[in-house]
Amino acid sequence: MKRRNYFIISCLMLISPATVQAQFDKGLNYKIETSATVSGGHNTPFWLVANKHGLSSIRKNNAYLDAGIFRDLEKDKKFSYAFGLEMVGASRFTSKFFIQQAYVDLRYRGMEISVGSKERGNEMKNDQLSSGSMTFSTNARPIPQVRISIPEYIPFPWTKHWLHIKGHVAYGMFTDEKFQERFTDGRSKYTKETLFHSKAAFLKVENLEKSPVSVELGIEMAAQFGGDCYYPDGTVLRTPDSWKDFFRIFFPSNGDSGASESDQINILGNHVGSYSAAVGYHFPTWKVKAYWEHFFEDRSGMTLTYGMWRDCLTGLEVTLPENPFVKTVVGEFLYTKHQSGAFHYFATPAIDHSFTGADNYYNNSQYAGWEHWGQGIGNPLVTSPIYNKDGNLAFESNRVKGFHIGLNGSPTPEIDYRILVSVAKHWGTYGSPYRTIRRNQNGLLEVTYKPEQIPGWSFTLAGAVDGGNMLGESWGGMLTIRKTGLIGKKK
Repeated sequence: MKRRNYFIISCLMLISPATVQAQFDKGLNYKIETSATVSGGHNTPFWLVANKHGLSSIRKNNAYLDAGIFRDLEKDKKFSYAFGLEMVGASRFTSKFFIQQAYVDLRYRGMEISVGSKERGNEMKNDQLSSGSMTFSTNARPIPQVRISIPEYIPFPWTKHWLHIKGHVAYGMFTDEKFQERFTDGRSKYTKETLFHSKAAFLKVENLEKSPVSVELGIEMAAQFGGDCYYPDGTVLRTPDSWKDFFRIFFPSNGDSGASESDQINILGNHVGSYSAAVGYHFPTWKVKAYWEHFFEDRSGMTLTYGMWRDCLTGLEVTLPENPFVKTVVGEFLYTKHQSGAFHYFATPAIDHSFTGADNYYNNSQYAGWEHWGQGIGNPLVTSPIYNKDGNLAFESNRVKGFHIGLNGSPTPEIDYRILVSVAKHWGTYGSPYRTIRRNQNGLLEVTYKPEQIPGWSFTLAGAVDGGNMLGESWGGMLTIRKTGLIGKKK
């Protein structure tokens, strides 16, 4: 049995029926959800697909039924545990049946071990209103992993509650190899048994009792490694995955003789990451936060080799005083055109200088790209490979300039709404530029009704439109019905 199957089965065994039954007296949350989308034009409209943890489809007129059961952490205890199992049956998706989440969390004080596939949010950003972080957003299906973390900020000793830290280290496996093989259909490369690694560290300076100002700094890094790459000409590139290679991925370094020539010259695997910073100010009845994130693919993007970093996602989030109209407003600007410059070559006898630009964000010569099940793991305004018509799993346009606005509110205790509007220009890549600039305009209006007379029920109606010549014109609506509740009683 392959390593991936061992990993998935081990995760599921941790959530056995006996374990679930034993927790009825402590309270289990359940969720049952069904959703149907009707649309016209080229695809399902963009904002009915993006940032849904991969629980969506670009194919028009799709539907799914989702059921899950969860146990939450007991945060008032030093030791606690949680688990979740969520399964989906779908029509006109990339899979007819799949496990969306299956995980077990063990927490002692501020430390946590998480095993399995679990949905996680953006760092420093509003999950509902932001376009999404650059390295990890909410756009793609969760990746099964073993994750050791400090998941929430905890005070650092001897700093009088001014300094707080959090972070994680994780290893896991991608699960989309069969999808990749079907999607490429012999027309471009795909990979099997690809391994996953991520790590992050965040620092926050905040003491709201003494000052209304807060500052956050962070770094996220991730990698694809191991596995086998299959090329259309029949060539198979097998990449190493020994224990030594796990350390080479953690401390990015050259591959040994078993690695490809490229990984021996450069760094083993496909590495991505980002620097993040945020500054917030808390007023008595409202607050504001400005944030910035710089994405990098290699050392040229991590350092100031080619001057100040131009590529970034910059945003402003304003949470207004309580009112029945607008609760939170988010505005963002995305720029990824520079990529350390247009040239990438090494020194030769004729030219004694190297240029390591043309970083080609989210793409890699060996791996399919920074995607999972066709959806980009990073910001979805960089169009995901699932939209490609030629069987290529690369990001065909990663040089992008875009603007995004999101806002929400609660006109009544029973009604919530959300509005998203995005516009973007696309230049293709340095290697395959578009002849003319392509454009995207995407909008969403979503209203959720939670009737007080029937607790636990919610009804969401969303309408969305796309314009421009990047994804084409599309329009459509989505109806989602959800029931949540508690099984058993909490002690």
